[in-house]
Amino acid sequence: MLLEIITPDKKVYSGKVKLVQLPGSKGTFEILNNHAPIISTLNKGKIKVVEDSGAELFFEVDGGVVENVDNKIIVLAESV
Repeated sequence: MLLEIITPDKKVYSGKVKLVQLPGSKGTFEILNNHAPIISTLNKGKIKVVEDSGAELFFEVDGGVVENVDNKIIVLAESV
């Protein structure tokens, strides 16, 4: 899967990932390979990213929106 995390100022992250855990407005959820298409709002919290290499990264966001279509995940965050 391809993940991009973007703020109004810059692209914060772009890379291939196995898993993304997000602070959804109705609770935390994960996106894995071949996840159904989804658009969701995000609350303030941590985004956990597990890269293809197995490395774990964390990003603190102040809210935003996520879209997943055809294994391409785009996070539009207010700030990171």
